[in-house]
Formats: sequence, C-alpha cells, structure tokens
Amino acid sequence: MNPSISQQERIAALDIIRGLALFGILFINVKGYIVLTEGMIIPEYTGINQVIDTLILMFVEKKFFSIFSFLFGVGFYIFASRAELRGDKPLWRFTRRLLVLLLIGIIHAFIFWGTILPGYALIGLLLLPFYRAKVTTIRNWLGGIAGVYLLALISKLAMGAAVPLSSVVDFVISDTTLIFIMFLAGFLAAKADWIRRIGELKKRIRLAQLGALPIFAGLSVWIWMAAQQGTDDLKLIISLSAIPGVLLYVASLFLLLEHRTARTILQPFARVGQMALTNYVAQSLIGSLFISLMGLETVSPVHVVLIACLIMILQLVYSSLWFRYFKMGPLEKAWRFMTYGKKQTAK
Repeated sequence: MNPSISQQERIAALDIIRGLALFGILFINVKGYIVLTEGMIIPEYTGINQVIDTLILMFVEKKFFSIFSFLFGVGFYIFASRAELRGDKPLWRFTRRLLVLLLIGIIHAFIFWGTILPGYALIGLLLLPFYRAKVTTIRNWLGGIAGVYLLALISKLAMGAAVPLSSVVDFVISDTTLIFIMFLAGFLAAKADWIRRIGELKKRIRLAQLGALPIFAGLSVWIWMAAQQGTDDLKLIISLSAIPGVLLYVASLFLLLEHRTARTILQPFARVGQMALTNYVAQSLIGSLFISLMGLETVSPVHVVLIACLIMILQLVYSSLWFRYFKMGPLEKAWRFMTYGKKQTAK
C-alpha cells in the first residue's frame, strides 16, 4: 500500500500533468510556428513522416490542449476559492485575471497566430456563473453539454452536410465547445474535491480508465484508417476521440502519480507546469528560432518531433534553474501583478 500523498504533493501532481500537457501541445503547434505564404506547397507525407503524422492525429491532436483546458478549470476554482478565503471578491478578481490573460493573448497573437490565450480568456468568463452553483448542478450542465457535443459529432458523421441546422451543428462541434466542456470538467473536479481525494476514489478512477480505454482504442483505429484513406471525416473522428482520450489520459496520470517513484521521475515537468504561461509563450519564440536556424521552408512530422523534443528539453533545464532563484515565472509575475495591482515577491 502506498501512503496517502499530501496536499502539497497533490498540487505538484497537477503541475506535472500541466507540464506534460505543454509537451503534447508542442507536437501540434510546431507546424504553426512557420508562416504560411500564398503559393506555399504543403507536401503529402509518405513513409516514416506519414506514420508519425498519423500517430500524432491518433494520440495527441485535441487531447493535450484539452488536458490543459481541464487544468485551467481546476485552477479557476482553486484561485477563486482562495481569493474568497482571503476576504477578496472571487468573481471580480478572476474576471480581472481573465482580462489580463486576454491582453497577454492579444500580444502573443502577433507572434503566434494559433495562440489559445485569447480564446481561453473569453471562454473562461462562461465559468463565472458556476462558482456559486451546487456540484450536482454543475455535473448536470457538464453532462448535458458534453452529450449535445457528442450527439452533434455523431450526427455530422452520419449525415454530413445534410445534417439539419448545419451551421448550428458546426458551432456546437467547434473547439470552443470542447474547451468549455474541459473547463467545466476541471472546475467540477476541483469543487467536488475529487482532486484532493484521488486516493479514496481510486476504484472509480480505475473504472473510468478501463471504460475509456476500449472506446479510445476503437476510435484510434478509426482515425488510422481514415488517415490512410484520406476521408473528409477525419477531423470529426479526431474530435469524437477527444473526450474519451482525455478521460483515459487524466485518469491514468492521476493514478500513476499516486506513486512517489513516478512523481520523483516526472518532477522536472512540474517546474515546466509551474510557469506554464511563460513556457507556452516561449515555445512559439524558441520554435520559430529553431525553424529559422534550421532553414526549414516546411516542417515535416519528423521535424515536429525533433523540434518539440528540443524545446521541451530546453524548458525542462531552464525552468528548473529559474526556480532555484525565483518563486514564479516572469509572465506569471506580470500576470499576478496586473491581477492584484500591487507588487508581488518573486524571490
């Protein structure tokens, strides 16, 4: 039997998962660090490039930014509840925090067109009404929205362009809806105190893991087949795999991180996760620099893996070094200062 882990270790586990999610996001974003120009030809992949590209579609696409979104929801509740304990106004404080994130995101958009930060800030506002809601109310809303999202995806797959209210369905199955589902799921997990009670809930988490596994495996095979055939439904199938994929990954990681050995091995990722905003923005700068230094006109899947691994190794090193001298990342410090309007100690 493993001893129950402390609250501090539980937060470290969240940071580890956040750091791993940032690594996964890299495999999607690296291609976006090169500026596409008119007339640029994107080659069709063959051989090892085709295999790697398909594996990324199966196991990474929409999964890791969804995990990141889940953790954002967790963070929202932790931030707001701590603000309330200090006697602060939690909803106003979090609104201000989101507005600052929106500003940072707009600036980041000039560097990386695919940044998720402005979208996170705006979608995050939709969480505000749920702060005072009961756990059962949030659970019902989450189940309803997720159910509509999945039903819309299945309808689109079955009927294609002939689906009724096509424009409405297209909005429902967009990444905006998926992000909000993950925000709400993370918020629920924190408010219901599930994050702190992983040890008590091991059996239920294991059941969720085992239930998600065959569904995700089946959808992954479907993605592989669709990718090889080049069918138009590929993006829809990938979207359909997002929720079971996240459930499988998050359940597996929480169970794994109950073991002290696993936490020790993965601890460097906690440092990356602790300064997630800084590292997310830095990834686009470092990635663009690598692509420029390598003289790449197009970024193949092999290049994606190479550049993603190089960036993450670099971030593992400098994040660990940074926290030897400071308590928070530079952008986190600025974000905190603009949220509270007063200087924060960072050393």
